[in-house]
Amino acid sequence: MTLDTHRIDQLLHDGVRDKVYPGAVWAIGDATGTSASGAIGLLDPNQPDKPMRLDTVFDAASLTKILAVWASIGALWEDGKLDLDAPLGAFWPEVKGHPLGVVTARHLLTHTAGVPLRAQLKNLYGTDPQDIRDGVLHEALHRPPGEAVEYTDRAALILGYLAEHLAGQRLDKLASERTWQPLGMDSTRFGPLPAEIATRCAPTELDQDTGTHLKGVAHDFSARLLGGVCGIAGVFSVLDDLAAFLRYMLDASSAPGNAGLGPAWATESLTIQTGELEPVRGLLWHPAPGTGPGDDVWAHYGFTGTGMWISPSQQRWAVLLTNKLYFTRDRRPLTDVRNSFRGLSFP
Repeated sequence: MTLDTHRIDQLLHDGVRDKVYPGAVWAIGDATGTSASGAIGLLDPNQPDKPMRLDTVFDAASLTKILAVWASIGALWEDGKLDLDAPLGAFWPEVKGHPLGVVTARHLLTHTAGVPLRAQLKNLYGTDPQDIRDGVLHEALHRPPGEAVEYTDRAALILGYLAEHLAGQRLDKLASERTWQPLGMDSTRFGPLPAEIATRCAPTELDQDTGTHLKGVAHDFSARLLGGVCGIAGVFSVLDDLAAFLRYMLDASSAPGNAGLGPAWATESLTIQTGELEPVRGLLWHPAPGTGPGDDVWAHYGFTGTGMWISPSQQRWAVLLTNKLYFTRDRRPLTDVRNSFRGLSFP
């Protein structure tokens, strides 16, 4: 299947021209490697001598949910340490006797847990990390589990806490040891970034307190509130690392023996898990916008302007990384670019 890289470059150059984002990097490939890639625009409009590069570091935002939470939960599932359909209260003392105790990991992974949709942690629970944890794990449910599909950041936050409980270590160490290090994802880590790495980072939103754009510090306030490490957001990564991760998903059987995931987890996750409920979901993955389940193109996006797609049937993956948040929180312009990029990547 031939890729029209000229149209991809034109699409992304038009996004720079229209100030959808200062710059972008992209890649498309399969289980054997990268078929095509490119870098467009600037790292920062205020620094015209610094172009966007293939090794630019990006605030991955909600891609954290896949790179850290999904991967870590999958490693624990592969190890036999987690039954996705067991009530959390049956094996997690912190939630036993609380409303969350009747919820399962599968409910959380499919956004059918019925947990509250509110995610303003500071406004709800204050600034102490233990108070936040207690509040999130003990609050009443919004609705009965399994009743509806409702996206909420809380699901990934709770799954991150669950992974830490089962593994006996923090999420950053768990993800690094079980997934990132074995796959050679040497530039993937939770922030804040050290100064020497932050210089290669694409800036995101303007920080009203400092008058400068955030760079090397997670845009997501919840991640910053929790010290940079949580299931919602906080991971920084580069194009090559995400390509390695997606290649591994397509052919986990060829991954290093010390990698945490096997092929069964990707197969389980990239299938519809929500029955007749709408919108349909896999396990933290969802059918790419503009496609249906039969098209077998799955996606996950980050609020800062990141996105990745994978299709087991086509044996293809794609990554598009931008810092659109530099200009605006309006999602529509980037949504149009993403949908067009996906269409060109999976013709």
